[in-house]
Amino acid sequence: MTTVRYVYWQDGEFWLGYFEEFPEYLTQALSLTELEENLRELYRDLTSGAIPCIRRLGHLQVA
Repeated sequence: MTTVRYVYWQDGEFWLGYFEEFPEYLTQALSLTELEENLRELYRDLTSGAIPCIRRLGHLQVA
């Protein structure tokens, strides 16, 4: 089982969230449980190659 970090918040009636590794790919739902389901589906799409030209967040040590 893989664990990934995500950012989420509630804005009015909607819950919004995205993965730290993929900050440009946002999803939303009406409940936190539904948001987590949407995030799981989004993660599968992002890591399966189903979405072309994915931008990722990287870390680089320069000094």
